[in-house]
Amino acid sequence: MQEIHIQCPYCLQAISILLDCGVFEHTTVIEDCEVCYRPIEVSYIVENGEIKTYSYNSIEGNEF
Repeated sequence: MQEIHIQCPYCLQAISILLDCGVFEHTTVIEDCEVCYRPIEVSYIVENGEIKTYSYNSIEGNEF
C-alpha cells in the first residue's frame, strides 16, 4: 500500500488515500472522500511495486 495526498474535487479539502501497489500495471479505483464522502475515481500506474503516476477526478469528470 502507498499513501497519496490529493485535494477532493468536491469539497476541496486535502485528503489522503491508500492505494494497493500489488495490483496490475494500470488500475482504476473509486474511493470516497474522507471529509464529504463523495466518490473520487483514481487511476494509477504501478512499476516495480511503486506508484509511478496517478490522476484523479470527480465522477462528473473534472480531472486533476
